[in-house]
Amino acid sequence: MKGFWRVIETTFAIAAIVVAWDLYTRIYDVPEFLLPSPISVWNALLEAAKGQLFSHLIYTVTILVSGYAVGVLLGIASGLLLAKSARVERWLSGPILFLQTAPKIALAPLFVIWFGLGVTSKLILIVSLVFFPVLIATLIGIRSVDRRLHDLAQVLHLSLWQRFQRIEFPSALPEIFIGLRVGAVQAVVGAILAEWMAGKQGLGYLMTFATATYKTPLLFAAVIVTALLGIAVYQIIELLERRFLSWRDQP
Repeated sequence: MKGFWRVIETTFAIAAIVVAWDLYTRIYDVPEFLLPSPISVWNALLEAAKGQLFSHLIYTVTILVSGYAVGVLLGIASGLLLAKSARVERWLSGPILFLQTAPKIALAPLFVIWFGLGVTSKLILIVSLVFFPVLIATLIGIRSVDRRLHDLAQVLHLSLWQRFQRIEFPSALPEIFIGLRVGAVQAVVGAILAEWMAGKQGLGYLMTFATATYKTPLLFAAVIVTALLGIAVYQIIELLERRFLSWRDQP
């Protein structure tokens, strides 16, 4: 029942924003190239849906999922390695800190120069945005494991793999999922930015095309689809988190 009322409240808030938006454009007779009305955006969305909107969406989702998966795997593996080896952490903490603080958005043009206009530069940008949040979350999660669980592992003579599989990884999951959620948002931003800068496919390219041709309603429609994609990705991660961490809700 609580979820039902939450949906009602969210729907009402969105409807109020759309009504206010429509009234503003009508009352002040705002030019469409500056701020199109909701009806114009809706019509542009329907027209794009009859055209190549879904092919652009599928392309964005494909590179988003691919880059996100690689970034997550590398982030978890690297976080585990740093958590397990103090020497490796001493060697790599400096370079990692430098790369983490470097603005990835500013590095995007370099990725295009180094790896070209194809899929590779887009994937590398997404991976670089996902990698660090997942790495830091995994590192914190592994190091936050209760000392008593380590003692229990020694008493039970668990191997390193058994210790990771049965104790460390499950205990670190709450922190890892925080990194996964941050990385998911970053991945959407990276995918759109990469398509914006290079390529002829994807929602980012659609935004560039709409901007260059002054099709502002189409630009708004692409932004709305991108926002819905970001919400969908975030909700999927949240759903997985509830599935894997269902024990947290138990009394």
